[in-house]
Amino acid sequence: MSTLAEPVEPAEVVETTAGHTRHGVLLQVLRDRPSALVGAVTVAIIVLLAVFAPLLAPYSPTEQSGASFCHPSTQHWLGCDDGGVDMLTLLMYGARVSLIVGTAATAVAMVIGGGIGVISGYYGGATDITLMRITDYFLVIPDIPLMIVAAALYGGSLKNIIIIIGILLWTGTARVIRAQVKSVKERVYVRRSRSLGAGNTRIISKHVLPQVMPLLMANTVLMVAVAIFDETALAFLGLGDPTRVSWGTLIENAGNRSAISVGAWWAIIPPGVAVGILCLALMMWGTAIEDALNPRLKVSHLSARLFRLRPRPVREAST
Repeated sequence: MSTLAEPVEPAEVVETTAGHTRHGVLLQVLRDRPSALVGAVTVAIIVLLAVFAPLLAPYSPTEQSGASFCHPSTQHWLGCDDGGVDMLTLLMYGARVSLIVGTAATAVAMVIGGGIGVISGYYGGATDITLMRITDYFLVIPDIPLMIVAAALYGGSLKNIIIIIGILLWTGTARVIRAQVKSVKERVYVRRSRSLGAGNTRIISKHVLPQVMPLLMANTVLMVAVAIFDETALAFLGLGDPTRVSWGTLIENAGNRSAISVGAWWAIIPPGVAVGILCLALMMWGTAIEDALNPRLKVSHLSARLFRLRPRPVREAST
């Protein structure tokens, strides 16, 4: 007789999946996905350089330490800008502003997009239609042109840039979270809780949010990269905070002060490469987390590891 596949007991499956998701999934992602490890380490290094810039930077970011546009050397590894300020020092301090804007703007976008996605997906009906139409209107508006107009109208302060980027980046998050909430609210345990008299607030807090938070967390990491890119674009166009040094302002200053015409590539390329490396690292890390924590990927099928072969029955010898 052919052997049959027999699933493991449900309690064992639930216990294994829940324990894996809640306690060791992030470490498991770093172990199983080399790209996630590379991305996380790269982001950690950049964050540490930004946080400890006053201790690690070789020179002051506001004082001249060399000649104008001096070439890279042992004293200045990345040369100097037009004012004679060390470029390596400016890169370390510029990472601070880029990371602050990226994380703060992403937090604003996650709060708005996550809230709208949960409310729209859970309540449905007229609420869903209204919120999704508003989301569609924001979604079709080009981000960069609207950011340029808003920054020009309200000023290029750091606070305004964070609010502008955050308000314009929530649409994608709202649609993703809405789709997941609509799936979660139809599951058996949610219906059972509703039949037992649980209110909407309790169902959302106890059953819906725990299921969508992993997806929201993965989307947050991906959105930080987009926010940093947008801040760099605004600063490059001259709409950033003129009192703060960011990677975008370094590129803008180099372009406005004839760095290209004099051949001072070290004043332009390092900030651009830094933006590219950070955004790529965040994308690698966020994509790996999304693959591991997306509930759709975990409930769409049962892994082959959860099945075992039923032993072949032993027939008694005929007498």
